[in-house]
Amino acid sequence: MLTLYGYWRSSAAYRVRIALNLKGLAYRQVPVHLVKEGGQQHADAYKTLNPQELVPLLVDAGTDQGEVRIAQSLAILEYLDEVFPVPALLPSDPVRRAQVRALALHIACDLHPLNNLRVLQYLSAELGVSDEAKNAWYRHWLHTGLAAVEQGLAVFDERLSLGERPGYLEACLVPQIYNAQRFSCDLEAYPRILCMVARCEALDAFKQAAPEAQPDAQL
Repeated sequence: MLTLYGYWRSSAAYRVRIALNLKGLAYRQVPVHLVKEGGQQHADAYKTLNPQELVPLLVDAGTDQGEVRIAQSLAILEYLDEVFPVPALLPSDPVRRAQVRALALHIACDLHPLNNLRVLQYLSAELGVSDEAKNAWYRHWLHTGLAAVEQGLAVFDERLSLGERPGYLEACLVPQIYNAQRFSCDLEAYPRILCMVARCEALDAFKQAAPEAQPDAQL
């Protein structure tokens, strides 16, 4: 009864796929190509579903209120954790839960928005920024954000955010590092991040959520 509208290379949709897989939830995917046809997220049919014209969008047809639509990846993660609480994505301890949320929000709200597709497109198309300058922009904000995340991970003492299990934080971190690697960013300064990501990428929930594993990857 769950339908996820997304794009294979969207890091925000990637977060939600990870969370759904970690919880073992079945879901149907509907691709929304962010580049083809001027961006299918801007088409009237999709705008009717999600006026924000962004992915992901989760549609849950199995609620007492009937079909509900939830936009924004972190809102979706919170919804999944409340409606399908086992296994949890967030720690039970309030201090650790706040620490996880703080790092995840830093990735999703401070780092990612400066480097997402529509910002990079605006830099090129509207401001005439060269590819070299655009890539410098990307790397600057990426390293500014990741430096803080690297320090923040010290509280986990080389463990995952749920001890031996990944959850909310890793669902945000792994897609961001995927993007950084796409742009050939040097990540050697972030050993805690790389260690956490490597542990996650070995798990089926992350392998199955990876962009190249999605049915629309070749569209």
